Amino acid sequence: MTKLPQISEAEFEVMKIIWKYAPVSTNEVTEKLTKTTDWSPKTIQTMLKRLVNKKAITYEKHSRVFVYTPLVQEKEYIQQESSTFLNRFYNGNLVSMVSSYLKDEHLSETDLTALRRLLSDTSDNK
Repeated sequence: MTKLPQISEAEFEVMKIIWKYAPVSTNEVTEKLTKTTDWSPKTIQTMLKRLVNKKAITYEKHSRVFVYTPLVQEKEYIQQESSTFLNRFYNGNLVSMVSSYLKDEHLSETDLTALRRLLSDTSDNK
């Protein structure tokens, strides 16, 4: 897997809009993010420029409108971040991570049922 750019939490919010709506204009990104954040349009434009510089997104200019599309795929980015998290906090040990959540009671009964089903389905496919 290629090394993907480091994206801040705020930039990740911008990326979620681009992944969901691409191709998407600056005005559309701004409209969607000003509904869910207290960011100014200038802040959003700055983050878009940073994401372009990091090669996470690209743009085309359609007359006076910039239209953005992702260069980094959402699934690939989330996979990398999940792996980084697991390695950083649990030395790459998934069982340790799940055990930690179980011990701290972070999993609801619904979560536990879904995990049991997932594990059962996975073992049935082997």
